[in-house]
Amino acid sequence: MTERAPLGIAVIGTGRMGADHVRRIHDVTSGARVTAVVDVDAERAKAVAARVDGCTAHTDPDAAMAASDVDAVLIASPGPAHEATLLAAFEHDLPVLCEKPLTPDAASALRVLDAELRLGHRRVQVGFMRRYDPEYAKLKALLATGQLGRPLMLHNRHRNAASPPFFTSSMLISDSVAHEADATRWLLGHEITAVTVLRPTPSANAPDTLQDPQFVVFETDGGVLSDVEIFVNCGFGYQVQAEVVCERGTARIGDGHALVTNMAGRWGGTIVQDFTERFETAYDQEIQAWVDATRRGEVTGPSTWDGYAAAAVCEAGVRALEDGARVEVELLERPTLYDS
Repeated sequence: MTERAPLGIAVIGTGRMGADHVRRIHDVTSGARVTAVVDVDAERAKAVAARVDGCTAHTDPDAAMAASDVDAVLIASPGPAHEATLLAAFEHDLPVLCEKPLTPDAASALRVLDAELRLGHRRVQVGFMRRYDPEYAKLKALLATGQLGRPLMLHNRHRNAASPPFFTSSMLISDSVAHEADATRWLLGHEITAVTVLRPTPSANAPDTLQDPQFVVFETDGGVLSDVEIFVNCGFGYQVQAEVVCERGTARIGDGHALVTNMAGRWGGTIVQDFTERFETAYDQEIQAWVDATRRGEVTGPSTWDGYAAAAVCEAGVRALEDGARVEVELLERPTLYDS
């Protein structure tokens, strides 16, 4: 029996996330190899490509997708560039793993969704990696058993040690709370119908122009309230936690107490410093699941609909932040292509 050739992947974008995915596919993922990388910075693309035998460097995504050794595309470029790259991938009918956001706003996400619907089959998996995190997966499985009864509330905490210098107040919603929007939808199986954003006194550690922290409240069509504390200049590390309050009990993840020490009259542990460390396993499992499904001729995981829904929720959240009012989420009816 002939061994199947590895899946040839073109990685679009070779910044921090893209370069890490190139490393991951090369060193960790089985059944795949990076055959092309693309970046507007030609020298950066060449430097990343040089780390992988047989990998070519490009500045044009379409040229990479047309290569005979490219079977699939991983998009890790900045969000505003995603729409054009996704539409180009559809022209080649290539399977895609697209890092979040699918696109930066609901209108462009809807254009991508419409284009995929015209293909008549799914091509996109969106990179909401928390669905592949072992703790989140365990929480999802527990809720599915019904042991805790019906969920009533979901509390989320999302903290970063410090925000990047380019971060704006609206990006706390669109770039960070986007993960909680998807996690809320996925854990509960509900759509988010309205968003309210409350503005606590800004932290002295935040830049003067940044509203940080923020307190976000999601309402769902299943009657659950999901809140998010987003605090991107907490100073002490990176934390993502979630607690579901149900009729007969609660369940919490993200405490990070895998190792607790007792010494010299004190006890404690460590706090990870960024998302790549906290969600390393999630990223590894996400990429492997995508590769395995693609080699089977399937598309699984978060869909274009999930990317569109998250964009619509974040759009409502940004309006709620700016207007100081509850904003309803404008969401179209879910197409049957995304029912499974």
